Amino acid sequence: MTDDKPSGPSVHALLADGTTVCIRPVTPGDHVQLQGLYEEMSPENLRLRFFGVSRRSAEMAADRACAAPRPGYRALLAERSGQVIGLAEYDTGGTGTEADMSIAVAEGLHHRGVGTLLVEHLVSTARAEGVTAFTADALSENREVLRLFADLGLHTARRFEGPEVRCTIELTQDDTYLSAVEERGRAADVASLEALLRPKTVAVVGAGRKPGSVGRAILHHLKAGGYTRRVFAVNPAATSILGVPSHPSVSALPRTPDLAVLAVPAAGVAPVAEECGKAGVRALLVVTAGLDADQAQALMSACRTYGMRMVGPNCLGVSNTDPQLRLDATFAATHPRPGTAGVAVQSGGVGIALLDGLSRLGIGVSTFASLGDKYDVSGNDMLQWWESDHRTDLALLHLESFGNPRAFSRTARRVARRMPVLTVDAGRTAAGRRAAASHTAAAATRTMTRGALFTQAGVTATRSVGELLETAALLHSQPLPAGGRIAIVTNAGGAGVLAADACAEAGLTLPAPTPQLTDDLLAVLPDGAAVANPVDAGAAVTEEQLAGCVDRIMRHSGIDAVLVALVPTAVAEATGDDLVRALTRVPARRTKPVAVIRLEQAVPVELLRADGGSVPSYAEPHAAARALAHAVQRADWLARPAGTVPALDGVETARAHSVVETYLDAHPDGGWLDPRTCAALLGCYGIRQSPWAWAETEDDAALAADRLRGADGRVVMKGYWPGLLHKTVEHAVHLDLRGESQVRAAFRDLETRFAGLLTGVVLQPLADRGTELFAGVVQDQVFGPLVLFGLGGTATEVLADHAARLAPLTDHDVHDLITAPRCAPLLFGADGARPVDLEELEQLLLRLSRMASDLPQLAEADFNPVLASPGGTTVLDARVRLVPRRPQDPYLRRLR
Repeated sequence: MTDDKPSGPSVHALLADGTTVCIRPVTPGDHVQLQGLYEEMSPENLRLRFFGVSRRSAEMAADRACAAPRPGYRALLAERSGQVIGLAEYDTGGTGTEADMSIAVAEGLHHRGVGTLLVEHLVSTARAEGVTAFTADALSENREVLRLFADLGLHTARRFEGPEVRCTIELTQDDTYLSAVEERGRAADVASLEALLRPKTVAVVGAGRKPGSVGRAILHHLKAGGYTRRVFAVNPAATSILGVPSHPSVSALPRTPDLAVLAVPAAGVAPVAEECGKAGVRALLVVTAGLDADQAQALMSACRTYGMRMVGPNCLGVSNTDPQLRLDATFAATHPRPGTAGVAVQSGGVGIALLDGLSRLGIGVSTFASLGDKYDVSGNDMLQWWESDHRTDLALLHLESFGNPRAFSRTARRVARRMPVLTVDAGRTAAGRRAAASHTAAAATRTMTRGALFTQAGVTATRSVGELLETAALLHSQPLPAGGRIAIVTNAGGAGVLAADACAEAGLTLPAPTPQLTDDLLAVLPDGAAVANPVDAGAAVTEEQLAGCVDRIMRHSGIDAVLVALVPTAVAEATGDDLVRALTRVPARRTKPVAVIRLEQAVPVELLRADGGSVPSYAEPHAAARALAHAVQRADWLARPAGTVPALDGVETARAHSVVETYLDAHPDGGWLDPRTCAALLGCYGIRQSPWAWAETEDDAALAADRLRGADGRVVMKGYWPGLLHKTVEHAVHLDLRGESQVRAAFRDLETRFAGLLTGVVLQPLADRGTELFAGVVQDQVFGPLVLFGLGGTATEVLADHAARLAPLTDHDVHDLITAPRCAPLLFGADGARPVDLEELEQLLLRLSRMASDLPQLAEADFNPVLASPGGTTVLDARVRLVPRRPQDPYLRRLR
């Protein structure tokens, strides 16, 4: 009996022109199509592929690909609308880590990225199987395939042998390769979004004849917003709606639309999507909510089968304010103001708030996407669109879930170098996560994990929509500060005090003015002014005096930003507006940010505009200070070069995989490693543990203690049995054991109290003095491995003094991990103490990160305590839990 099912997962991905293909393993049932793939090639292409032309070449190639599974052989095909358009295969011959690779692309489909996409997926499959290099033979005149190999981003060596070239391609997944994959993915992604965000024709399916329907509201917005291209309505009961021609079905339209807006009942969404796909529609905007699991699956199947990108379901819509397009396919109350902020949200309510806020501030919107339940198009897609649209200079996100956080992180890092990327950190609490899950079927994510993602990617994370807009106003209108040294200028002492408190609480500093600056300020300010920090200019300060004061502070090298707190008074000749005008008059000359606080202001934040530019004005000092703190953090992130993942010596990845596989073969459900297996795994990564010995009897314990005793003769005994997690809580630890009699007594005590459980004990010499730390890993199913570090010992969970970063750690990430916890001063020599061995501590964290990155089966690792001292870093106690889990390449190009 022949099994025609694929032997591995099928995924969909984008070609260079934005069309969708399915990448899947070959099955015996593909024989006819694969043979046809070769038979339809031109004689010249057949010659380049097989180094000659034979009538049997096509049949033999199909036979090989469709043969029974055999060790070391894998074949993947690319399929579009049910038609095979490409094949890639490799064969190790059953042994070794090097494989011969070949590729074939259908006639007429070259230069579309089919071959490159297939090779990327073949590389990922091969790496997971332990293959380290491909070899491929080509005719030297076959420039296309040679260029394909050269452009992969992998190290390729060529050896010419007469008319042939033998290429050896190393499969190391380094940053060069990932960047090349990213660039190909970005170009394909942007091309696929053209029909969605720059459609030449739009059809609204489900536009009602009577007011009140969502479809009618979107149709009205398209028309009233001045959409410059063709629009149709689809309603079998009408020939015209709002003056727009209406047709009974999508298939009856006189022209195939690029974008179809689906505003039909949930039961009708999938059938309409199927009709759209058959008609050649390239993108869907599904505003309908309430799809059940079967309806959702049918909708996604239609999108993937026919290669349609989709926003939604359960969304507000999309808009593009480009004056050449003026697309507003939303049912928001008003049209977004044209501008330069890209906005992507999952919540329609948050989207409306951001559209209104950005319009009020005058920043406006370039492109808006309400992603809703985010079945397809995601925040990652929108970031890549904004990166390429030449209109967006500010990216605002509200995401309740992440489909591929590690891919998002790489994209965000790249985009954040070009423009600020801001987000509302939604779902920070357990209640918020439950709400997010019920609202968008999002998986719960840990606050610390999200924080690590945002910090490493350079994303500015705010805690509310209001804070997001406050920060956007500053980043849009002001240069970034060089640091966090703030000068406060006020015309009322009390306002200055409030501003000073807010700055201090936001982590900013207020340096005292230098004597030179003091003299400069006294020369321009009215008599009675107090020149400290805050600078109290007095209630009678004039417009010119305030401008002169701020300009002199701006020229001072010891100040990075100026915060001006103003209140209206009846004493000054200048009105409050006059004073503000002094700050907006010449901002183009300024290289440092300035912000205003006006306590009487009716709105939380506004941009005060003048001929020279704009200045953000805040109603609350804390809002202004928070925005400045975010700007300081962004400047710090930009000032640091991108980190690199250091190379590590003494790492035995293959042996580590063997340890893991052996354990999981014996424990199919996974579990916590016993001390000996744990030590073997740590040894593969050069992670140094305190000397130890395993004993299962009293006599063995006494002998082991005698071997391990240090200069003072003291040892520690720890009981062990499968499932034991907290030895101290269970009172399964004996400390400070001296002499054989104490060791024997301790063993008998553990043996008695834990009869039926105890399988043995671990003995170690009593550790020297040092700082007790914690280092660990938790493998998040969505985000991947997260490395944690902080204060250790028995109080680690109570004090929760931990920092976290996503693996793999760069050199900068390790530095941040070590310096972030509150206990960091202890490591650097607080109160005159000697600093610990920081280099060895960094090595421990890097090796832990490498272990977690290499082994997806590593669910948890807990090193507590880790003893750090000037003499080195040692793991005193280690726990590792493994689970059966297949590796998944987070950077492989594929659609959700």
